[in-house]
Amino acid sequence: MQARHRLLIRPAAIKLIRPQMSGDAELLLRRFEREARATAALKSPHTVQLYDFGATDDGRLYYVMELLDGVDLDTLVRQYGPLPAERVVHLLRQVCSSLQDAHVNGLVHRDIKPANIVVSRAGTTFDFAKVLDFGLVKIKASSARGDEAQTLATRENSTPGTPAYMAPEVILGDAEVDRRADVYSLGCVTYFLLTGELVFEADTSMKMLMQHLHAQPTPPSERTELLVPRELDELVLACLQKDPRHRPQDAGELYQMACRVHIRDEWSSDEAKRWWRAHLPQLSGPLKVSEPKRDTAEAVTM
Repeated sequence: MQARHRLLIRPAAIKLIRPQMSGDAELLLRRFEREARATAALKSPHTVQLYDFGATDDGRLYYVMELLDGVDLDTLVRQYGPLPAERVVHLLRQVCSSLQDAHVNGLVHRDIKPANIVVSRAGTTFDFAKVLDFGLVKIKASSARGDEAQTLATRENSTPGTPAYMAPEVILGDAEVDRRADVYSLGCVTYFLLTGELVFEADTSMKMLMQHLHAQPTPPSERTELLVPRELDELVLACLQKDPRHRPQDAGELYQMACRVHIRDEWSSDEAKRWWRAHLPQLSGPLKVSEPKRDTAEAVTM
């Protein structure tokens, strides 16, 4: 749902969670509050900004966040095809910045996927990445109230996340899932951006999960006609190691690896602007500011 701040006339997006017909309502409320507070505590410019959260009179939960002028990475690739390596590295570094902020604060996202990353316009800057939906975030005991944090992170779903981007230890339900699961998922996302394909293809979720547990991935360079530098191939395969001890240990380490990838031509702001003007002209023109209508409802359904 799209909305507008009543006094500041600031555009915003509202996420609504309808009451469940069954299940633990108190646990849902605690999970929702945890999601909102965890997201609000993060300061990276590449994490979606949270404005407010609460519950409506009819019991629906909501939070209000910044409204992004852009498109999620899943839609981007499916509509326009695989991305060149220089653009992938540009976006990867930004996502690492968001996750690094989460990881140093004891948070694990646990649902990193293309649909939860929006490439947007931020003022005059194009291709500005934002990470969304920390709804499956795991809060380490040191960052919350001991046993309650672990309970909130594990009771809701034994295998939280999305099968195509799920780390082996998450699939197995290991108790000590940590930031390295985000690294695995981000490796899957990078693979998708480079090739337009999932790391593993299967006709059922169970078969896909089994491949994440046991199958070795084909290097992305072998599944695309676009040039993939050797260092980027190696980065992706390092993220996709089955044993978390053999992966980059957090988003900060992965960011450093991304900075060492040799790219012949970096993805520049001018290139980004040209791409947006060619493919998303409705989002690349001058920003429009509408006058407030104080006697009308402030929320408008998209």
